[in-house]
Amino acid sequence: MSKIKFFALGGLGEDGKNMYCLDIDNQLFVLDAGLKYPTRDLFGVDAVLPDATYLRDNKDRIKGLFLSHGHEDHIGAVPALLKQMKLPVYASRFTLALLEDALKEHSIDINTHTLKTVSKKDRLTFGNVTISFYQTTHSIPESLGIVVETLDGVIVYSPDYTFDQNVSAAYKTSFERLASIAGKKVLALLTESLGAERQGHSHTGSNLDLGLNQAFFKAEKRIVVSAFSTDIFRIQRVIDTALKFDRKIAIIGRRAQRMVDIAINLDYLKIPKDKLINLKFIDDNNKNTLEDAVVLVTGDRHEPFYMLQRMVRKIDRLIHLQEDDTVIMMTPPVPGTEKIAARTLDVLYRNNIQPLKIDKNALPPAHASSEDIKLLINILSPKHIIPVIGEHRHLFALKKIAFSIGYDAHHVHMLENGQVLEFVNGEAKAQTYSIRSKDVLIDGILEGDLSEVVLHDREIMSQDGLMLIIANVDAKGKVLLGDTEIISRGFVYMKESEALMDEVRERVEAIAENIFKNKYVDWRQFKEKIREDIGRFLYKETSRKPIVMPVLIDTQK
Repeated sequence: MSKIKFFALGGLGEDGKNMYCLDIDNQLFVLDAGLKYPTRDLFGVDAVLPDATYLRDNKDRIKGLFLSHGHEDHIGAVPALLKQMKLPVYASRFTLALLEDALKEHSIDINTHTLKTVSKKDRLTFGNVTISFYQTTHSIPESLGIVVETLDGVIVYSPDYTFDQNVSAAYKTSFERLASIAGKKVLALLTESLGAERQGHSHTGSNLDLGLNQAFFKAEKRIVVSAFSTDIFRIQRVIDTALKFDRKIAIIGRRAQRMVDIAINLDYLKIPKDKLINLKFIDDNNKNTLEDAVVLVTGDRHEPFYMLQRMVRKIDRLIHLQEDDTVIMMTPPVPGTEKIAARTLDVLYRNNIQPLKIDKNALPPAHASSEDIKLLINILSPKHIIPVIGEHRHLFALKKIAFSIGYDAHHVHMLENGQVLEFVNGEAKAQTYSIRSKDVLIDGILEGDLSEVVLHDREIMSQDGLMLIIANVDAKGKVLLGDTEIISRGFVYMKESEALMDEVRERVEAIAENIFKNKYVDWRQFKEKIREDIGRFLYKETSRKPIVMPVLIDTQK
C-alpha cells in the first residue's frame, strides 16, 4: 500500500494558474505550472502565479514537473519556478519548444536545466511509481494526459480535451492508450471542468468551416482575420480555407509570429512557402493593399483587438484597414477583454467596416462538454473523481455530471486550492489540513510578489487620484523655503481649485511650525502628520481620499 496525497496550488475555483501535486510515498510529482491573467481590479498586475513556497521547502522530494500542453494557463509559471529551483521538466516536443522560447525570453539559460521530451510511448519509473502519457485532442498540438501508476491504482490527470475525430495526428486522442489504462484499477480521475456546463458533445467546428468558406467566397479584396495566437488548430483552419481560395497568407503579431514559427518548423502548421508573405512597413511606395491575401491578426487576450483598432485608425505600421476589406473576428471575448472587444467593434463600425463576427458557438470548443466527460468517466471507471481546472461553477457542474451517472459524495471530491486529500487503502480520507496556496502577483518590471499595500494604493489612485506635496526645508534654521509646490493627478483640476490648494499650503505651514518646535526635526513624523492632516482635510472638503504623498527636501544636505 502507498501513502498518497493530492492537493492543488492553483486551478481550483479559478480559470488558470493550474498546478496540481501528488505526494506518493514521500515523492512529489508536479502536474503543470500555469499563470492566470489578472482581473481589472488588480491594477498594474501582468500575471498571477501559484505560490511555490511549499515546493521550495520540499524541492529535494520533487521528482519532476510534468506538463500537459503549451498554453499559458498550464506552462506560464514555469520560468518563475525554474528561477527558484532546479527540477527536471517533462513535456511533449511542441510544448517543450514553446517552453524553451519562454525561458529564453526570461533570460534563463536552458542548458542549465533538465528538459526532457516525452510522448505517449514513454514510461518513466520513480521507485514504485510509473508515469506515462496519452495524447488528447485540444486546440494546440501534442497535448497530453498524464497517467500516474501507484501500488494502490492508477491516477489519471486529464486536462483540456475533447473527442473530436476530425483532426490530424498531432491532435488525435490516443484511444488505444485509454483502453490500456481502463484495463487497470483506476483509483482517481482528475478531469477538467471548464466545459462541464455545456450540454451534449463538443462539436467538430464544421460551422466554422462553413462560415469561413462563405466569407471567403464573398470577399472581393483583402481579408483580415483576428485569432488568438495560442489556437493553432483554428489558425490552421483559416490557412486551409485561404489555400482553397488560392490566397496568399500574412501573419502578424509578435507573440504569434514566434509561436507560428515554432509550429511551422516542427511541421505542425502547414503553409506552403510560396504562399507566405513577409510584410514590409507601410511607406509612400508600399501600402500593403494585398488584394489577394489573407492577413491573420493574432496575439494573446487583448492584443488582436488593439491591433485591429490601430489598423482602423491607420497608425499600424503594416496594415491600414479600408472600407472594402473583409474583416473576420474569430476572437470572442474572454474574461477581462469584454470592454476592449466591444470598443473594437464600435471603432470598426464608426469607420464603415462591418466585421463578420464568428459566434463563439460556431468555433470548435477546446474543452470537454458534459457528454465528453461522461464518456471519459465511463471508459476509465475511476473509483474517485476530482474536478479540476475551472471556477467553482464549473467544478460543481462536473460534480453533478458524476452524480448523474451513479457516483456519490463519498467518491466525488470538490476541493479548494491547498486542501489535501489523502487516499488510504483506496479510500479517500476527509481533508484534515491545508497547504499554503495564495496568489503571487507579478508586475512585469518587478521581480517577486506585489504587496497588498501597493495594490491598495493603485486602487485608490485609480478612483481618487494623487496629491504630491513638495516642500523645501531648512532643517537647521527650522523654516520652509519658498512656496510649497502641490501637484494633483486624477484628483482635482488645480486651476479651478486654487482656494483648496492655498488652504493645503497653509495647513502644511502650520504642521511645519509645530514640528519645528521640537529640538530635532523628525522627518518620519513630519511626513506622517502631513499625510494624516491633509488627508482628513481633503476628505472633509471633497468627500474623496486621494493618496497624499509628501516630498520633503532638506536644502542643507
